[in-house]
Amino acid sequence: MPITFALISALTYGVADFAGGLAARRAPVLVVTAVAQVTGLLMLVPAVMLLPGAVTPAALGFGALAGIAGAGGVMLYLRALAVGPMGLVAPLSAVAGAGLPLIVGLVGGERPGAVAGLALAAALGAIVLATAGSRHDAAAGTGLLLGFGAGLGFGLFFVGLDLTPAGSGLWPLLAGRVVSVALLLAVLVAIALPAIRLPRRPPPALGAMILSGALDVVANVAFLLATRSGALSVSGVLVSLYPVVVVVLAWVVLRERLTGLQLTGVGLALTASALLAAAA
Repeated sequence: MPITFALISALTYGVADFAGGLAARRAPVLVVTAVAQVTGLLMLVPAVMLLPGAVTPAALGFGALAGIAGAGGVMLYLRALAVGPMGLVAPLSAVAGAGLPLIVGLVGGERPGAVAGLALAAALGAIVLATAGSRHDAAAGTGLLLGFGAGLGFGLFFVGLDLTPAGSGLWPLLAGRVVSVALLLAVLVAIALPAIRLPRRPPPALGAMILSGALDVVANVAFLLATRSGALSVSGVLVSLYPVVVVVLAWVVLRERLTGLQLTGVGLALTASALLAAAA
């Protein structure tokens, strides 16, 4: 079951990311993130009753910290998808997101085998090639940096959720979403909202924002169930396969093309994710 939940999480993360990336190309990233986060909050309120658990300081505290890291990662990620090639940003952020739980596991005493070591080498090669391929493309270079930062945020999110008590149900997710929504709305009101001219009718990207937020919650719940029924080292790396979905959708829907070096970097990043999953 942990593998099934993790793969469901990877699939829904991928579709959610693609929808959010499309929305971020037509609306401000803060608005896209806020709408998606509010949508998720509205879904989590009734969902928390379906998987009851104990409300403890650890559940709420680690959940809140995970929520802050996840919200920051989403904002960086959507911006990266908006300014850079989706098929490149997604795999690189996934490698960073999978690498952090792996490092936490190493610190905790876990020792990766030869396959995991090969995966890390492939990930390093992916970053080098992707950066080289984007050296003369300012937008893609910015997307790479933002995507890497987003991956670190996702990794912190995964680690934070893994630290929550097993019997806390969905309360950590709800706590994290409440904190992230409050922070995003505060930023919108204090900084971004005065500069944004609200349209008279809902923007065309609203549907994509809502879809992204709804699927993000499904992915979060699936990941939480996966990490509670299995090891973080398994769930974290399997979820990192989500860029495969983004790459396929970007190729099919957007007809996105990459340079030779970028394509090689994508292949290595996807290979690194697959090797990490095999090592788990």
